[in-house]
This record gives sequence, structure tokens and C-alpha cells, in this order.
Amino acid sequence: MNVLLGKKLGMTRVYDAAGRQVPVTVLAVGPCVVLQRRTRETDGYDAAQLGFGARKAARTNQPAAGHAKKAGVAAPQWVREVPLAADEAVKAGDVLTAAMFEGVEFVDVIGVTKGRGFQGVMKRHNMSGQPMAHGHTMHRRPGSIGMREHPGRILKNKRLPGHMGDTRVTTQNLRLVQVRTNDHVLLVRGSVPGAAGGYVMVRKALKKAEKAS
Repeated sequence: MNVLLGKKLGMTRVYDAAGRQVPVTVLAVGPCVVLQRRTRETDGYDAAQLGFGARKAARTNQPAAGHAKKAGVAAPQWVREVPLAADEAVKAGDVLTAAMFEGVEFVDVIGVTKGRGFQGVMKRHNMSGQPMAHGHTMHRRPGSIGMREHPGRILKNKRLPGHMGDTRVTTQNLRLVQVRTNDHVLLVRGSVPGAAGGYVMVRKALKKAEKAS
């Protein structure tokens, strides 16, 4: 198991051994309960269904409550499946904590970015825009996008105005500064996608592990 569910709490600063202040993002990670263990024999693949947080009983529908009851736990607030190796000894009802990240130097964080709504090309694609002189009529517009007679259409993947943000993003190789197991908190240095209060998935860094091996 190398993935846990959590929530982005915000930012703060800590001091390292040399006395230098380090800006960090605070992630509440775990405890995560295993709701279901999927195996290759029964489901065709190996995975674990994890739950994070607590949902009020009044706001839990019967299917979710019954599914959690099979594992002997209360219905969680957020549920996701994570892949497992076939030989990992994980079963329904197990509780996983942030202690699994002790000794880990780098992590990957998966989250959903902030939604920005409908935006133009200058904000969405960082285009420079057109002249701001009084005689010019198009200041922040993309300009001509025509293709003349051939092919006579706009090619796919053309950078144009449109919906910005609210997409799943993986930020890789963030340095894990501290693991506070008693508080179920990780302190990481680097950009974590999403707003404070948003749910995230934290895993042991894949690419750094490949380089180390």
C-alpha cells in the first residue's frame, strides 16, 4: 500500500535543523478505513477501496451505509479505490494511518484544481494579447484563427477561450518535510492542487523511487 486519502488544510511554516524557515502545505492524511478488498479472482484486478472522513448518518443513503456495514465501520465521507499488489495483506476493516509515510522523502499529491470558470486566452493560456492603443479594436482577443480555403476549418487543440480549472492534477516529487502521526498530518513543501478543504490522494513518489532503485 502506498496511497492514502486526505484533505488539504492550508499552509504554514516550520524550521529545519539549520534554523531556516520552510513553507509547507498541511495535509490531513488518514486514518483511512478499508471498505472492500478487490481481488483478481472475484473482480479481475487487485485493489483496495478506501474511505476517509466521517459522514453523518442522516446524510448517508442506505446503499452506502450497508456497504460500510459489511466492513464493520461507519460510512465515510470520501471513497476511492487504489491499486494493490496481489500479495499485499490488506483486508476489509483495516485502518491505515499516516505512519506508512515515515522514512519517505518524496510524495506525489493528486487533487482537483480550483475552478476558474470561463476565461479568455490571456488568463487561460498566458497569451500576451494585442496592442492596447486607442486605435486598436481587439485588446484581449485571440485574433485571427481562420485556415483559408484549405482545410477550411479550425484544427483540434487550438488554444481558445473556454473553461479553466476544475481538473484532476498530479503534482509529483514534493518533499515530505514532517510526518506527525499523532495528528494524522503530513507537511510537504511544494504546490498542492486545489483549495483548502479539498480532498487529495497522497502516494509515495513513483519517479523518485525509480531513480533510487
